[in-house]
Amino acid sequence: MSRAVVIGSGFGGAVSALRLAEKGFKVTVLEQGRRWKRADFPKTTWDVRRFFWAPELGLRGPFRMSFFRHVTVLSGVGVGGGSLVYANTLPVPSDAFYERGNWAGLADWKTELAPHYETAKRMLGATRRPDHAAGVTDKILEEVAAEIGRSEHYSPTDVAVFFGEPGVEADDPYFDGKGPKRTGCTLCGSCMTGCRVGAKNTLDTNYLYLAEQLGARIIPQTRATAVRPEGSTYRVEAIGPYGPLTLAADKVVFSAGVLGTTELLLRMRADRDGLPGLSAHVGRYIRTNSEAILGIVTDGKTDLTRGVAIGSILHTDAHSHLEPVRYGSGSGLYRLMTLPHAPGDRLRDRLRSSARLAHKHPRRFLKSLVVRDWSRATAILLFMRTVDGTLRFELGKLGMGTAADSGELPTASIPEASALAERFAEKLRGFPVSMFTETLANIPSTAHILGGACISESAHTGVIGVDHQIHGYPGLYVCDGSAISANPGVNPSLTITAMAERAMQGIDRP
Repeated sequence: MSRAVVIGSGFGGAVSALRLAEKGFKVTVLEQGRRWKRADFPKTTWDVRRFFWAPELGLRGPFRMSFFRHVTVLSGVGVGGGSLVYANTLPVPSDAFYERGNWAGLADWKTELAPHYETAKRMLGATRRPDHAAGVTDKILEEVAAEIGRSEHYSPTDVAVFFGEPGVEADDPYFDGKGPKRTGCTLCGSCMTGCRVGAKNTLDTNYLYLAEQLGARIIPQTRATAVRPEGSTYRVEAIGPYGPLTLAADKVVFSAGVLGTTELLLRMRADRDGLPGLSAHVGRYIRTNSEAILGIVTDGKTDLTRGVAIGSILHTDAHSHLEPVRYGSGSGLYRLMTLPHAPGDRLRDRLRSSARLAHKHPRRFLKSLVVRDWSRATAILLFMRTVDGTLRFELGKLGMGTAADSGELPTASIPEASALAERFAEKLRGFPVSMFTETLANIPSTAHILGGACISESAHTGVIGVDHQIHGYPGLYVCDGSAISANPGVNPSLTITAMAERAMQGIDRP
């Protein structure tokens, strides 16, 4: 029997595991994080040990923050990858996404991906956010849309959530009873700390669940450390809780997310016994959604937690989008990481702006510091653009770091985002804040890190071909955010899933 090893269990890895198992491969999935049950998820972000991923500190939660010189990356770890802590939101990019970036002109991407988007929506249980699930900030966003003349560009989001009878368990509604039972969403807003209800359609409830029914083996708490050619096959080396592990494979799919896949490929390219023939473009063309993340802290009199993590989206213009985001009650740890919002390219300008804002609204500022339940009182705004600019990941003495690549560097200072935040703040009588890294260093934060193994015609211009196979290494594939070769400008989970579906369709049965 032909063997396949999938490194990582996020959106690309989960798709790969199921589709390869369906084709008859003996599939093994390596995941460095743990397997989560509903009751295992932390109730709030203050449960640091169970929420954050920092194994060197003994923290093995599903959420990771990675600080780099040019960007702060938010990502997920565990069986199900980013789906464990993402905001459930499944938008399709605009037409510009298919026509720009590294992959431009190599295929009719919109046409080829269209059926796979539909498959991905069905598999992930995508549904339009119902009216009863609209929260306070969703309604405010609708007001903002009308005020700026963009009402027709406001809509509820498509989300991977089961809206059955709230809190009531039901038989699998997605796969003719072959999947696990689901529980109706209670609108607690805690999607991004891990759904303890059972309403969120994480990957362990669909792709991975079905893959295991077909015999795929998932090995949690196991990190791949090397992939080496061995005759006509490959040897995958890993380290797990019981020591080293070695697997032989005919196919290997790199799906460890941009951080994991890029670092592993960079290390293998530098290892003469690894994959020294990898393209010099490994680690290049790292993109984000060119986003800004801001918070509006209120006095806490209005509960802003009711709803799903992201329940609405506004296309503010042809290349920009705004989404209100929420955490569940009690998840206020982020208050320790924020400072007054202060746009500006220079530190002194940002500090002056921060001081002026506090001086202009002293009561709001003071209330933002002492409000009891920070997440209940705070609206988070995610502003995204299709504007392109790239970074480079490279290995150094202290591990992987960032460097400038091409185009404009990502920035936390986006005037349009600041203006929208001020508009929201007035409606909520709140005070705008940002991550301390944004206020102090103008370093943007992103939950949507992309690229590093981009699609290209040859190894002279990128890392993988249009079939997601690594140039020069038949049988090796990249199926995760690393393969996204242009800025989609919206939450990328659905696109990663659709691209992986297309890639797996092209692999023949053994």
